[in-house]
Amino acid sequence: MPALVLLGAQWGDEGKGKATDLLGGSVDYVVRYQGGNNAGHTVVVGDQKYALHLLPSGILSPGCTPVIGNGVVVDPSVLLSELSGLNERGVDTSKLLISGNAHVITPYNVTVDKVTERFLGKRKIGTTGRGIGPTYADKINRVGIRVQDLYDESILTQKVEAALDVKNQVLTKLYNRRAIAVDQVVEELLGYAEQIKPYVADTVLILNQALDDDKVVLFEGGQGTLLDIDHGTYPFVTSSNPTAGGACTGAGVGPTKISRVIGILKAYTTRVGSGPFPTELFDDDGEALRRIGGERGVTTGRDRRCGWFDAVIARYATRVNGLTDFFLTKLDVLTGWEQIPVCVAYEIDGERVEELPYSQTDFHHAKPIYENLPGWSEDITKAKSFSDLPKNAQNYVRALEEMSGAPISAIGVGPGRDETIEVNSFL
Repeated sequence: MPALVLLGAQWGDEGKGKATDLLGGSVDYVVRYQGGNNAGHTVVVGDQKYALHLLPSGILSPGCTPVIGNGVVVDPSVLLSELSGLNERGVDTSKLLISGNAHVITPYNVTVDKVTERFLGKRKIGTTGRGIGPTYADKINRVGIRVQDLYDESILTQKVEAALDVKNQVLTKLYNRRAIAVDQVVEELLGYAEQIKPYVADTVLILNQALDDDKVVLFEGGQGTLLDIDHGTYPFVTSSNPTAGGACTGAGVGPTKISRVIGILKAYTTRVGSGPFPTELFDDDGEALRRIGGERGVTTGRDRRCGWFDAVIARYATRVNGLTDFFLTKLDVLTGWEQIPVCVAYEIDGERVEELPYSQTDFHHAKPIYENLPGWSEDITKAKSFSDLPKNAQNYVRALEEMSGAPISAIGVGPGRDETIEVNSFL
């Protein structure tokens, strides 16, 4: 049962799309198991760049079946737009499967998300405003709309009415917004039903049968470990579980079937949105990382906050996910620095702390303790093996591996599909 989980080991945007795409030719299924169209991936194939927001990266691999699992929240309009865009570029999307138990992002979820963020002002979370959080809240409150509900107008209408009973009170009396009409929402959602019907399936059954038949299944997480609703830097987190455990609940596959958990690490650290970030840079180095690394959110379009590599959060990711391997991305971005600082621990109230503090207050006050590693100036984008890397680049990788607690099995030395060094096979 070769089931692999691939997830972000930092705050997201680590390059999971490239890693998934590289494995796509060797796996039978690629499964998104949480999040929604707030988690973008950029995949470069030859001279073509693909920006994926909701669809699994495996959709670009011809022999692979892409799956949107039950733990994902789906905006039908975004889904159809993304499928249309890929079809126009000659990508075959006919094999896509969508869980009938996945929840639907409704128009009122988007509205609530946007007005709530504006209302919070300085206390805002930094959401993408795409309705993801409110949709997960509806799911927990048991007033959510599932994909399968689009095929029973009576049930759909009842559920929309139940959700809007409260939401319209909040919109009109608290936010001074116009009430949302039930029939308009129902009509819009029913309009998507037939268009996505060919893709809807019992994905839990299909994936478990595939694993029983020794098919290779790759579970692809959105965002990253430090954005996990339970294990991230709460409250500045997403509304789902990008960590490895989320793959089990978000796809309906038991933990005993997971054989390998791969964490994606950027060779430095970035973050989008609000929240603590101990190694964040506000100087020329931070701007250089942003510029050279092209650090702008695929989905949000926002500039990413940039900082040096943080080994403390890497160790934390190893622990909470049970990581077996790391895929280190964007090593080429660091070319040109004489010295590269790496955060090896924090100083909190005058004390050295080497593990992520569980206290939100302590983490907000954490100051990075750096160790400087020698840099390199040689172009590494043409490197095909680990030995092709400059000695200082090799030493940097080995130092990060030792500090992070799991072997680095692949290294990204450029944005292209073929600009990757495979140290150990993932399969």
